[in-house]
Amino acid sequence: MKKKNQKKLNRRPAILLIAFIAFMASSLVLDAQVKNIVLVHGAFADGSGWEAVYKILKKKGYNVSVVGNPNTGLQDDVAATKRVIARQDGPVILVGHSYGGAIITEAGNDPKVAGLVYIAAFVPDANETLLKLLQSGPPAPNSGILPPDEAGFIWYDVKKYHSGFCADLPKEQADFLAASQIPVSATVFGYEIASPAWKSKPSWYIVAQDDQTIPPDAERFMAKRAGAKVTEIKASHLVFMSKPAPVCDVIETAAKGTGK
Repeated sequence: MKKKNQKKLNRRPAILLIAFIAFMASSLVLDAQVKNIVLVHGAFADGSGWEAVYKILKKKGYNVSVVGNPNTGLQDDVAATKRVIARQDGPVILVGHSYGGAIITEAGNDPKVAGLVYIAAFVPDANETLLKLLQSGPPAPNSGILPPDEAGFIWYDVKKYHSGFCADLPKEQADFLAASQIPVSATVFGYEIASPAWKSKPSWYIVAQDDQTIPPDAERFMAKRAGAKVTEIKASHLVFMSKPAPVCDVIETAAKGTGK
C-alpha cells in the first residue's frame, strides 16, 4: 500500500506540470487573438437582439459590447459605434447586421478595428448607396420594408415582420420585435461612403439562406466583391437570433484570424 501511495505522490508533480502547461497554452491562445467584440444592430431592431450572441461570446472569455445606434442617419449611427470602439482596450472585431453592415463599413476605418463581420448585411462599395444596392437585383419577394413616413423614417410592415424578417423565430417573439422596432431614417439609403473599411481590413460574411429581406444572392454578390470569407446558414434575416451558435463560431474565427 505504501508503494502504491508513493507512486501516486510521484505522479502529482507531473500531473500539476501538465495542467500548468495546458493553462499557459490556453492563455497564450487567448492572448494571440482579438478579445474585444463590438456588435452593431440594423434597422427595425435594437441592441437587445444580440443577447444570445453576447452570452455565448462572454462565456468564451471575450469582452463584448453592444452599440445602441439610434438609426437616425448613417453619420449618427457611425458616431455611436465609434464611441463604443473608443472605450475598448485593444483591437476590435466589428460586427454588423443588415443596415449595420453599412455602419461598420464606415466605422471600421477606425484604427482599433482589426476585422469586420457582416451578418446578412449590406456591404456598400465606395460612393455606392444602399438604394442602388437594393435596386441592382430582384427585390426580396416577401420584404415588408415600407415607404418613408411623413417624418422621413422607414418602418417594417408589422403584418410581414414574422414571415419576411424572422420566420424561424416563434410568432410571439416576432410580434414583440415588430411592436418594439426602431425605424430607420430614409437618408441612410442615399448616403455614400467614400472609403469602405473592407478594402483595407479582413472581412467575414454570413449569408442567411432563407432571407426574405435582403435576397441571399445579393448577399453572396456583396460578400464576394468584398473578398470576405463566406459562411452560409439556413436561417431568416435575423440569423443571429435564430442561430446564435454558428454565428458566434464565425465571429470567433474572425477574432482568432486577426490576432497578432
